[in-house]
Amino acid sequence: MVAFELAVQDAHGLAVAARLGVDRVELCSALPLGGVTPSLALIEAAAPGPPAHVLVRPRAGGFTYSPDEVALTVSDVRHAVAAGAAGVVVGGLRSGVVDRDLVARVVDAAGGAAVTFHRAFDALADPLTALDTLAALGVARILTSGGPGAAADGLPGLAKLVEAAAGRIEIMAGGGVRPALVEALVATGVDAIHASAKRAVADATGLSLGSAASGVATRETTDEDEVARLLAALTA
Repeated sequence: MVAFELAVQDAHGLAVAARLGVDRVELCSALPLGGVTPSLALIEAAAPGPPAHVLVRPRAGGFTYSPDEVALTVSDVRHAVAAGAAGVVVGGLRSGVVDRDLVARVVDAAGGAAVTFHRAFDALADPLTALDTLAALGVARILTSGGPGAAADGLPGLAKLVEAAAGRIEIMAGGGVRPALVEALVATGVDAIHASAKRAVADATGLSLGSAASGVATRETTDEDEVARLLAALTA
């Protein structure tokens, strides 16, 4: 059975994940920025539900981190696992290849909790060599769209990665996943499918906060109906 991972960024998403029985959640904050490390309180709130794999990303933007950012990442990994995370999700690059030092330190700090390498993988010029590197470092799975675009465009790449992985490391498909794409993704042989299944909600704010315009701001949250459709497609 192909597993389903739901990207969640708030308490509503956690409730949806528990109610519908997803296999696990990727827990983060600020999904519109690609996700950053969530608060410890949100990690603790996830504990009663499906296993939570916490995104540990110290900032938005690229994936080449300074020594201080690497140290912050490693510390956040320890805190996330201590707070009940079943695993962590990280990604780091150095000169166009996997940042081996960062990943090795994260695997050590995770203390046996599963480590997923996120879609920074899709920025690599040589994904097959990167797959070998991550498997050797003890990473449990790779989140990838099979290339730099959406998963719908990366089906051949996903199939090639599954073949190359040969059971050494899981391949999880993500990137623009919708219910109509699930059957084709499953056919590639991936171990899991990842989706955010989100919808926009308009909130009255009355003032400007960051990039939100005064008056009405739009935020994203989990769309329960879309999650149900994704799960139905997986079990069809």
